[in-house]
Amino acid sequence: MANVAKVRNKIRESSGDKVFLTIIYIILALVLVAVLYPLIYIFSSSFSSPSAVSAGRVWLWPVDISLRGYESLFKNPQVLTGYGNSLLYTAAGTLISVSLTIMLAYPLSRTTFYGRNMIMMIITFTMLFSGGLIPTYMVVKSLGLIDTRWALIIPNAVWVWQVIIARSFFQQSIPAELVEASEMDGCSDLRFIRSVVLSLSKPIIAVLIIMYAVGQWNAYFDALIYLKSADKFPLQLILRSIIIQNNSGSSNMDALKQVERQQLAELLKYSLIVVATLPVLIIYPFVQRYFVQGMLVGSVKG
Repeated sequence: MANVAKVRNKIRESSGDKVFLTIIYIILALVLVAVLYPLIYIFSSSFSSPSAVSAGRVWLWPVDISLRGYESLFKNPQVLTGYGNSLLYTAAGTLISVSLTIMLAYPLSRTTFYGRNMIMMIITFTMLFSGGLIPTYMVVKSLGLIDTRWALIIPNAVWVWQVIIARSFFQQSIPAELVEASEMDGCSDLRFIRSVVLSLSKPIIAVLIIMYAVGQWNAYFDALIYLKSADKFPLQLILRSIIIQNNSGSSNMDALKQVERQQLAELLKYSLIVVATLPVLIIYPFVQRYFVQGMLVGSVKG
């Protein structure tokens, strides 16, 4: 080990390499600032006073620290209800979507599955062309899913791109020899998937979980179309309604109250962003390692 360290110490970078690395570090630093600053600005604005936010005095740190935005937000009882609904939709939808995606992608990855190319072509076709909003609504209505929680889970349970990624992962990570060996030992297909495939597919499962969970958590358009009862609304739809209510002032309101309402509405935007993105920001660091690994291994290669 000492000899290897000595050899590494003897390797010197050329002037061109140093200049190239310096440029790369500068570019990465600029990208980091471009990504990190909006997050800091939103977080700082959510803890500032309404007047400071409206006047544009917040630049990096909170100005006139205040929790009025969060107080106004959580005074609305629908926010906690929306949080519970979104957690339910995200957990149930992710579980169903990941299960269906694996059940669809794994058979398509095996060369012994007859007609897999035709099925894959049909699935890919749905990613490029769809019937549109009205036919989809009619299908959901004919299934009796209107104003039910299943309307936010079943119609978009499987995403084609996730099936393609999972299929590519299974093709590269589950060799045919392993399948043949399990068949010779009398292992059934379901037991092979449960005992072998799932244990070897933790990276791609993490990728599917984070993709489906983020998509389900941020979804609001399906709820806007299919749901009528306020007690079933997800968090995103409730936050949208809060912004609309605070932006629409009454004509009978005096000028001072109108200004205060506009300032509070501006502050609420940043508080809503923090409240809506906080669960995703908390979960992502725990699955980041698997997420990057699964994206690299399961990526489509030419």
